[in-house]
Amino acid sequence: MERLLIKILFYGALILFILEGLVRVFHLHKGTPERMIDDRGVEKWVPGQSGYIATGNRRQNFAEYRINNFGYNSYREFAPTEDGYEIALIGDSFIEGFHQDYDNSIGKKIEDSLPGVEVYEFGYAGYDLADELHLISAYPELFDKIDQIVIFLQYPDDLLRGSFKISKERLKLQEGTYALLKKSKLLVYLQNIRFLGNMTGKLNSWKSNLFRQGGGEEKRDQNKEQRLGDLTLHNFKSLLTDPGLKTKKISFLVDRKSFPDQFMSYLEKEGISTIDYGEALEFQQTPVTLIYDMHWNDQGRKVIAEELISFIRVHYGILAENGDILKMK
Repeated sequence: MERLLIKILFYGALILFILEGLVRVFHLHKGTPERMIDDRGVEKWVPGQSGYIATGNRRQNFAEYRINNFGYNSYREFAPTEDGYEIALIGDSFIEGFHQDYDNSIGKKIEDSLPGVEVYEFGYAGYDLADELHLISAYPELFDKIDQIVIFLQYPDDLLRGSFKISKERLKLQEGTYALLKKSKLLVYLQNIRFLGNMTGKLNSWKSNLFRQGGGEEKRDQNKEQRLGDLTLHNFKSLLTDPGLKTKKISFLVDRKSFPDQFMSYLEKEGISTIDYGEALEFQQTPVTLIYDMHWNDQGRKVIAEELISFIRVHYGILAENGDILKMK
């Protein structure tokens, strides 16, 4: 019995060692860069990192990233000037672009079509509107020189807070026990494919079923959507009260159909600029998202870039002959 136990432990350890090696050799683990919070309270990536990120099961998507000196995934550094024409594109993981090579991003697609325009991509997974507006307020010397700011806004996820507060929850994933667990790429891979999460979920579901009482379905709250609409609109108004924000420079990239009518009516009434990408994606004949989640694939990013290019052309006037920019007052 003792010899059998020793054999089980030996071969079990050997199998884990082989699996760890395979995950490393074939780069199946995600490979996310390190995070930080800078001295102005802005959460972003540690500058100067580069590498590859794998997402999906069995490396369904494999892309190269480059974190610039400011802490964002970008092919360029951020150096706006008074004479140039620069656009800031701010958002969460959809703008961050870890699902595509950094030199084939939305910003690069825009620049390829509009010579003379520089696009600065401030993308960070988990950002909401509070984080994004805090970023703008924290770096006035940078954003004052940028001509146009476009913020990617999702409903309701980006509007669940009415004020900014520094949170270190994401940074905890690279500290203490989590940091030790990340040394094993096999564990990182199992976490990324949600194997460990699924096991936990199944256990919790079993416990729930075991102790559930009675029958009948919970009564649906008829006012839930209305309350959510009221909350998100209230939070939006609260976040835009910062007197330091130059709101005339800000436009919101939105899927209008996903927002309540009262929200869109408020934006129109206040003259707040929006760029609707929803219809453009909806009428595409080819898939615009990845096969394993809802992030945009290359076709989707191309459509988003085209919508932004059209917006820039209409509102800011591109002199296509020589690439100069005509800034409309």
